[in-house]
Amino acid sequence: MSAEYLQHMFGLDGKTAVVIGGGGVLGGALVRGLAGAGAYVVVADLDDRLCRERVAEVEAAVGKASSCLIDVTRRESLENLLAEGKKVSGRVDILVNCAGVNHGSPFLEHSADQWDRVMAINLKAVFEACQVFGAHMVEAGGGAIVNIGSVTSHLPLSRVFAYSASKAGVLNLTRNVADELAVKNVRVNAICPGFFPAEQNRKLLGPERIDNIMRGTSMRRFGEPDELIGALLLLVSDKAGGFITGTHVNVDGGFTAAWF
Repeated sequence: MSAEYLQHMFGLDGKTAVVIGGGGVLGGALVRGLAGAGAYVVVADLDDRLCRERVAEVEAAVGKASSCLIDVTRRESLENLLAEGKKVSGRVDILVNCAGVNHGSPFLEHSADQWDRVMAINLKAVFEACQVFGAHMVEAGGGAIVNIGSVTSHLPLSRVFAYSASKAGVLNLTRNVADELAVKNVRVNAICPGFFPAEQNRKLLGPERIDNIMRGTSMRRFGEPDELIGALLLLVSDKAGGFITGTHVNVDGGFTAAWF
């Protein structure tokens, strides 16, 4: 298979992509993947230092990027992000919703405030970003949105009640939005990662939980962030993924296969 053919099928030259949560470990990998395929990437995060680090990584290695500080709980912040993305070429072609938080505790100790915070960032913000960017993509004639779900979109995991519920909601929302926007040439899909140790979940991974995860994962290992890139490029590609919408790709080392 030639490099020209791969570029034809998966290349993103001339595209502008926005990655919300692009400062994180998984978001950073998705930023690198999009930039490596030729897209100009806007890295959006609440942490200015992480944003700048991701931009520097991209510009030193594979492509062009810029950053934008964002608070996903504020709609006006999302609207400002869209305006920043449009400065590059007049439109945003790709949106990746990768921001997320987690909180672990026994159910009876899980406070309403903790629940509300997780839902606001993991689910409500995805809803609002899909509205803000989806409306723009409809007006622009098309686009691709990828939301980041989780294995917990399918399976409830102990001690992360709000997180599991929020990610189940992300998957349901993805399907609903995809159905409505399909005739507008806007494709909406999700990636459901398995266990990828990152800042938000590392403190939850004690020895007993790691052992349970390994026993439930067919490949008997954690995922590496760059192993999400292939699924992303498929879902945002007009050529390779042009007839894919309203679905999800599990990137979980067989975790869901072992359970179902």
